[in-house]
Parts: sequence; C-alpha cells; structure tokens
Amino acid sequence: MAKPPRLSPPAWLTAGLRPQPTPVPWPAVLRAAVALSAPLAVGLATDRPAYGALVSMGALSGVIGDTADAYRMRMLNIAVPQLFGALGVTLGTLVFGQGWLAVVVLTLVALVSGMISSIGAVASVSGLVLLLNAVVGAGLPMPEPWWKAPVLLGLGGVVVLALTLLGWPLRGGQPERAAVAGTYRAVAELFEATGTDAYDERRQAVTASLNQSYDLVLARRARQHGRAPTLVRLLAQLNALIPLLEAAPAAHLAAHRFHRPPPPQIPTAVRALADAVEQGRTGGPEPDLPEARRPSEKAVDEAVRYAATVVRGAEPRAYNVDDGLGRPAALRVRLWRAGRGVLLSGASWRYGLRLALCIGLAQALVSLIAVPRSYWVALTVTFVLKPDFGSVFSRAVLRALGTAGGLLLAAPVLAAVPRGWWDVPVIAVLAALIPAFSAKGYAFQTAAITPVILLLSDVLNHQGFHLVLPRLYDSLIGCAITLVAGYLLWPESWHTRVADRLADAVADTAGYVALAFAPGAGDTDPGARHRARRKLYRDMSAVRSEFQRALTEPPPAGDLAAAWWPLAIAVERIVDATTAARIRVDHGAPAPEPAEVAAVERQLRELADGLRSSEVLVEVRVDLGGDEDGVLAALRQEVRAARATASP
Repeated sequence: MAKPPRLSPPAWLTAGLRPQPTPVPWPAVLRAAVALSAPLAVGLATDRPAYGALVSMGALSGVIGDTADAYRMRMLNIAVPQLFGALGVTLGTLVFGQGWLAVVVLTLVALVSGMISSIGAVASVSGLVLLLNAVVGAGLPMPEPWWKAPVLLGLGGVVVLALTLLGWPLRGGQPERAAVAGTYRAVAELFEATGTDAYDERRQAVTASLNQSYDLVLARRARQHGRAPTLVRLLAQLNALIPLLEAAPAAHLAAHRFHRPPPPQIPTAVRALADAVEQGRTGGPEPDLPEARRPSEKAVDEAVRYAATVVRGAEPRAYNVDDGLGRPAALRVRLWRAGRGVLLSGASWRYGLRLALCIGLAQALVSLIAVPRSYWVALTVTFVLKPDFGSVFSRAVLRALGTAGGLLLAAPVLAAVPRGWWDVPVIAVLAALIPAFSAKGYAFQTAAITPVILLLSDVLNHQGFHLVLPRLYDSLIGCAITLVAGYLLWPESWHTRVADRLADAVADTAGYVALAFAPGAGDTDPGARHRARRKLYRDMSAVRSEFQRALTEPPPAGDLAAAWWPLAIAVERIVDATTAARIRVDHGAPAPEPAEVAAVERQLRELADGLRSSEVLVEVRVDLGGDEDGVLAALRQEVRAARATASP
C-alpha cells in the first residue's frame, strides 16, 4: 500500500527559518550586553529607571546598525542614524496623544523615511530609525520636557559608539587588511576548485569578497584627502588580484579539457600572500611555482608572480591603483546629488508612498479601535516593509513567527522576574542574543529583539506579563496591514524583475565579448576590459541578490525566478569563457576571426532582446558555427547552453 504523501510547507515559505551557518560575533555579543545593561543599571542606581530604559533603547538602535567592519564606516552607521532618531523621537513626542494630528505627522515621517532609504545603506538605516523613534515617541509617554527623550536616546548611541571605538587605536586598519587578505584566500580556494563542480560557487564567493574589500577600502579612502600610502598599498594589492581572476577561468577550462588542475603550489602561494597582506609584511622569497607550458598555465604563473611582486615589493605607483572612482566629491556636492536623486526617482516615491500608506492605515486603525499599546502595530509595519532588506511577503511571515518565538522567551521573564535590579543581568543576557541571532536570519533576529523591547518598555509602562498577548495581536495586525496595503496592492512587489535584470546583464556581456576581441584589444587600454569585467561581475552579484529575494516570494514570482536561475549561472560562465579565451590569445593562442566574434555577440544581443520582450522563457535559434577547436569553442558552447536554457 502506497504511503500517503507527506504534507510539508513549501520551500519559499521555510527558507528563512533555516539558520545561516555563520560564526558567533563574540565582540559584538559582549558590546551589546554591556551597552544595553549598563545604562539600565545607572538608571536604577540614580533612581531614574525610565531614563536608563530610554538610553538602553537608543543603544539598541546602535547595536542593530553596527554591521560594518571598518571603523570609519561603523562611526557613520551608528552616529548618523542616531541624529535621525533624535529628530524622529522629538516629532513623535510633540504629537503624543494628539489623535489625528499624530496620524498625519507619522504618515509624513514615513514618506520621508521611505524616500531617503533609497540613497544607500547608511541612509536606509537612518530612515528606519527616524520612523521607529517617531512611532515610539508618539506611542509611549516620555519624560518632560520634550528634549529629554532625544538626548537620552542619543546617549545610548554614544555608549555603543564609545564601546565600538575602544579598539580603534590598536586595530585601526586591521578590518581593511583582513578583508583584502580574505579575498586572497577566497582566490586560493577558487584555484583549488578549478575543474570541479564547486568552481561556480567559489567564483561567486570571490566576487562577493572582492566587492566587500573594495567597498571597505574605498569608503575609508573617500573620507581622507589625497592618497594615504596605506590605502594605496591595499588598493594595489586588490588590483593585483585582477590578473589572477582573469587567469582562473582559463585554468578551469584547461582542467576540464586536459583533466589537469593547477598544481597545489598555486593556492599555497596565494595563501602565503594572504598572510603577508594581513600581517602587513613586505619582502620575502619568490613563490616556488612549477614550470608553466600551456597558455593557461603561463597566465596563472605570471599572475601569481605579479601579485607577489605587489605584496612583497616597493611602494606601488599611483597609476597602478585603478579604483574607477577618482577623487571623492565635496560633501555638499554629494548631498545635493543624493537629494536630487531621491526627489527625481520614481522608485523612491513609490516606496515612500507604500510606507506612508501602511503607517497611515496602522495609525488610523489604532485611533479608531482601542488597541492596547498601539504603537507596536506601526513598529511592525516599519520593520517588515523594508524591500531593500528582502522580500516583504517572507519578512511579514518571518516577523510573525519570530515575534511568537520572542514572546515565548519573554513570557517567563515578565512573569517570574521582578522589576528592579534583576532586570540588569536579564537584559545583559537577552541583549547578547541580538548580534548572535541576527547573523542567523531575520526570524531569529526578531525573536531576539522582541523580549528586549518588551522588557525595556515594561520599565516605562509597568504592565508585566499582560504585555505578551497584546504584542502578539499587534504584530499580527501590523503584518496583515503590510501584506495587503504594502504588498498585494503594489504589483511591482510580487512581479519579479529578474528577466529585465538578466537582459541587461546579457547585453553587457555581448559588449564585453566585442571589447575583449576588438582589434588591438591586447595592447590598447587593458584596463577597459578589466573594468568591464568587474562591472559585469558586480552587476551579476546584484542579480543574484534579486534572485534570492524573488525565490522567497510565493508563486508565481518564486517559480519564475527558479526557472530563470540556470540562465543567470550560464551568463556568468559566458563571461568566464570570454575571459579565458582572451587570456589564451594573450599567451600565444591564435586570435579568432572577427566574424566568429560578431556571431557570438549577435546571438547574445538576440537573447537579451528576447528576455526583454517576454515574461516567460523564450524560443531561440542556436546557430553559431565556427571552428570547434578554435579559441572561442568553449565560449560558443556556453552561449549555446545559455540559449538552450532560455528555451521553453
């Protein structure tokens, strides 16, 4: 007798419930425990527990925003949102208990919060804290006069910032060096994976690591005038990886063709360079590499020796540092550009209006219906409706589940622990869970934050265990408002854009093919090819992020994204095959005929046009011809595979 089918929830619904395999950030755990418990202890010692709770709430915002590695970026991530948070709580306090005036003000704050969130990562967190603190100020009684609440909340941010910067004198440049060294180690793992099925995954890891390293180093450089020698060296060491990354596809294809992966001395030498970068060492012996014979082997050999020269050698010349950004514009110019971009951006207005609509509905609802501690409804909307944080639908579901888990954790604490000095060790333990759980996923972060907010708000309200069930109801109401008014009513929320993004990537890949084999491409401005390739991989990294968001959407968006995913992988392989062919030509292989290059470019552009004109997989014609033993053979094979993938 056949067994009945197992009933299990769909993968798109349960994806966020699987904890990410990330290590526990122990320094962040210790900072969170101290930053949230110490102010509460001071407040109790001075007989001002409400003041201590407000400072701890401000510290909570700083703990959530402290996600960067470099110290200068962490200063911005913590300090700038605190300024917006002070403004938000001031506005909220001024309209506390004002009924419909509070609804109007919070709706306008939500519009501004949503619009500025499109500027960048720091602006996104700033917009979030602006709205969160405005909602808290309008929903909780704050100490008089009006300026005390923003000062106390800002003081909490100062506490987190002070704890964060304690290690700056000793580890000022260590995060940047560690990031660059980590990229070298990722490249070593990439070469170990050549010729295996793990190569694609390792290449994606290298792209992510390289993006992070460039962002860290360039963000630090953008805040210094001129060229600091340390930063110039780090940029030169990053740029020295470009030849290695271009040689890797050639080595991978050669390993497939000849069943001969690169010798183990290659990743060993790259790891030795990583250690030198992390420790800031110069000098040292030449890498011990075997004799190179084939074009791909020569490319790898030259790339490793060049990287070793840069890591070990003399001061790098300025023209070797090709970050593509030039000198940063003045702060006034950057603020003007950001403001103009926000006001003229349709996407910025649409997100701002979505957030304003949901907040307005939430506040109007709690103004018409008696909802205990109603500010939690708007808080839930604010946390869930952050498209730049991931799928709105999945975040709503995960928020509800995470809140339920957090309430299960908070219930025995609120029921059994008496208010007073016992709150200090309890807050220290619960606060330590926030950075530990945040790295595991959104539902886990919500489960960790919920009991901390409940305990701190109980210091202000003295509701005890009676807070638990109202919090669950409020969260469910907020999730329902977000799903209807912030998701279902906006088709762009549940219609994936992966086809458009893929079409752009395919068109850029066609341009890269033409650029790589243009007459004189090996002699004139090789940096143009490097920049084009870097842009392609960075764009494909963004496409993967879009895919990850779309895959957590319910059907049909999630199913469509899953259908397009093999084509995204195929596009990356086309870029790799193009680079490998160019490297082979640079090291002695015969150059392809212009007609062959034109045929490949034409096929890619036809594929891009087909993706733009259809929301489903497109019918394609595959006819590339060409010499099956020529330098473009692997490239043509990848193009055929991509076009076959796009066929119904």
